[in-house]
Amino acid sequence: MAFDPKQNFTGNPFGAADMKRAGSGKKVGKILLIAVVVLFAATIALGAFTTVDEGHVGVRYQFGRIVEDDIPPGLVFKIPYVQQIVKVDVREQTYELITNAYTKDTQTVENLIIKLNYSYDESALSDIIRNVGIQNVESKLIIPQLQSVVKNEIGQYRAEELIQNRAKVQSTIEEKMSESLSQGGILVNNLAIEDIDFEDGFEEAVRAKVVAEQEALKMQNKTKEKEEMARQTVIEAEAEAESQKIQADAQAYAIRTVQQELQNSPEYIELEKVKKWDGKLPQAMGDSINPFINFDQLTGQE
Repeated sequence: MAFDPKQNFTGNPFGAADMKRAGSGKKVGKILLIAVVVLFAATIALGAFTTVDEGHVGVRYQFGRIVEDDIPPGLVFKIPYVQQIVKVDVREQTYELITNAYTKDTQTVENLIIKLNYSYDESALSDIIRNVGIQNVESKLIIPQLQSVVKNEIGQYRAEELIQNRAKVQSTIEEKMSESLSQGGILVNNLAIEDIDFEDGFEEAVRAKVVAEQEALKMQNKTKEKEEMARQTVIEAEAEAESQKIQADAQAYAIRTVQQELQNSPEYIELEKVKKWDGKLPQAMGDSINPFINFDQLTGQE
């Protein structure tokens, strides 16, 4: 069989198959490319949205720089690979400090527990992030300042005074912490001294003193009660004496009045007899009757 050089281009039975396989490969490649593009587009689309939960504020970063710090809760759009949304919890936070301190008379306050409730000033959120960092607020701001204020304030009181003025000390610490932290964008909502624990020996001494003072107060109250009872007795006696004096004065006045009437009018005694007469005539036995009333004197007849 003679060789025909055109056969490779027109008569080779394997050429059509190779061309078919090549066309099929290109189609698969196109499908894969489309799939990759769609997947990439879907990834981009999904990455363009995020959500900010309730109780949080969204902070938008663009190439690492804060461009917005007050994004409200809800669905938020961002440019993928260009912008980032960081969620900041702006709800009330609680920090509990457990430490020791010394009073003015060098008594040791053991297991001193302070609870501080605070929140972020949302208008200063960018400054907090730039200058301190949300994650560093407690370690860099709250803990060192609270330690300092608490120990300085407790050191102003003797141990017994500290117990008696606990509410005042708590209020003063809260006021100073509020003033100090507000400069860094932190709002103090509440501060409470949860526990003040002294050494056992001192607590026993304080309890004994309190018991003694309570007993002394009871005795003092009893003394005052007795003094008041005695005073009331004196008042009652004086009132009784005054009443008797008034009665005596009245009787003396009545006697003087009667005596004066007797002197001015001898018939006065006869008038008194008439007033006291019950209307019954006297009964008598004997030859003579002593009349009870002298009617002649009353009527003026002889």
